[in-house]
Amino acid sequence: MAKQVWKAGNMIYPLPAVMVSVADREGNSNILTVAWTGTVCTNPPMAYISVRPERYSYHMIEETKEFVINLTTEKLARATDYCGVRSGRDVDKWKECSLTPQKAAVLQYAPAIAEASVNIECRVVKIEKLGSHHMFLAEVVSVSADEAYMDENNRFDLNSTGLLAYSHGEYLGLGEKIGTFGYSVRKKPAGRQKSLQRKKKSPEKRRIRSAAHKN
Repeated sequence: MAKQVWKAGNMIYPLPAVMVSVADREGNSNILTVAWTGTVCTNPPMAYISVRPERYSYHMIEETKEFVINLTTEKLARATDYCGVRSGRDVDKWKECSLTPQKAAVLQYAPAIAEASVNIECRVVKIEKLGSHHMFLAEVVSVSADEAYMDENNRFDLNSTGLLAYSHGEYLGLGEKIGTFGYSVRKKPAGRQKSLQRKKKSPEKRRIRSAAHKN
């Protein structure tokens, strides 16, 4: 397979496109869209976002050490894009996108977005000044989930919310499920294996067997 070699750059896709809600100590709030985000630790639960220091929201996070990662869905695709291409210096993104600021469960300043199916409240523990972006490393202090997506077993069905992904300049839905974690090494039930073995028999063998029964 022939491949072209390019200069070094970030090509890790797809990524979550999340809306991050922030506020300063005076009560001014804003929303920014971030794709440079992810999980860094399970215990304690920790996440990160990377933000350019010239962005309007940067000083709010730096001041309060708080932000909320709001997971986005296909229904929120337009708002997600808008909050990434417009600055809070010029427009009220809450108003323009018909989004509702909601008091966070734990955080003092940063609000959550009521329309998001999941709100992940984060408290900054470290700021890494890496270059074009500064990374806010944070501890997750609370998670709120929309009860509308609880299944019959009272478990949150995250994948039914219509999660949004970002890849190489495009917003995408996740598509259909291919497998579950560990399915590649999971043993198939005995009954299932026998069924698959029967299906794998050649048409010729099935015809011979059928003819034998008829005789």
